[in-house]
Amino acid sequence: QVYLVESGGRLVQAGGSLRLSCAVSGGTLGAFGMGWFRQAPGKEREFVATITSSGTTTHYADSVKGRFTISKDNDKNTLYLQMSSLEPEDTAVYYCAAHRWLGNILTEAEQYRYWGQGTQVTVSS
Repeated sequence: QVYLVESGGRLVQAGGSLRLSCAVSGGTLGAFGMGWFRQAPGKEREFVATITSSGTTTHYADSVKGRFTISKDNDKNTLYLQMSSLEPEDTAVYYCAAHRWLGNILTEAEQYRYWGQGTQVTVSS
C-alpha cells in the first residue's frame, strides 16, 4: 500500500514563502508521477503542479506559475512544493497525489490513484 503524508502547512502573511513536503512510503518515488492539488472552502479541488516520474518535466496551473516550484528528492522519497509571493487566494488545503502513468503530465484529480490527507495553508492579508 502506498502512503502519502503532507507536512509544512501553516499560517503565513501575504508575500511570504512556504515549503510543503510530501513523504512517500510503500513505494519508490521514482516510480510515480506526482502532483499537488488544493481545495479552498466551498470550492472544488484544483490542480496546482505536477512532475513526471523522471523529474525532467513539470507543469503548473496558470494561477501559480512563476511563484510555485515543484520538485522531488528520490533519495528521500519526498516531494516538495516551494511557494513564494503567497496571496490570500492561495489559502486552501494542499494535497499531494501520485499516479503510475510514467512520463505523462496529468492535471485531473481523477487520474491520480494515491492521495495524502492534506495540509492547511492559510495566507493572511
